[in-house]
Amino acid sequence: MTNLYIDFDGVIVNSIEVSYDIFDKEGLEKTEENYQKFYSNLDWRKVLDKCEAINDSWECIGKIIASKKFDVAILTHVNSLPEAVEKVKEIRKHFRDITIIPVPKAISKTSMLKAEGAILVDDYVYNLDEWNEAGGYPVRFDLDMDGKGYPVIDRLDVLIDMFD
Repeated sequence: MTNLYIDFDGVIVNSIEVSYDIFDKEGLEKTEENYQKFYSNLDWRKVLDKCEAINDSWECIGKIIASKKFDVAILTHVNSLPEAVEKVKEIRKHFRDITIIPVPKAISKTSMLKAEGAILVDDYVYNLDEWNEAGGYPVRFDLDMDGKGYPVIDRLDVLIDMFD
């Protein structure tokens, strides 16, 4: 069975959009230092309470699991331990048995597990570049269907027929 890793932010829920709105409302200057501090101290429960699933993502993941074609896990970058805790709580509302792998933001997703032969669905091209270099199968998630050189999807259940 092929390992399938699904990114959380910007793929399953619109947490990137929600957190950027909060950042903008705080009127912070858009610097790397400010982003780092902001995300490290962000109340992720409040963020996730405002988030919506992207294109029926929770139902799509259920369909993917039911297809028995993949060993599914959620692989997500985190800026803090409280962020990881809140993401796990959110995912557990939908799935009791899915594997969840929080990855510290300073570490590459490819450093956390064996990417070779595995599929990664992510919205961030840099993660896909690293995944590809490590011998994995990168798939870009993008609502505008801009793959930026990678196979692209805008709905997760498309993966069932994409990998036969």
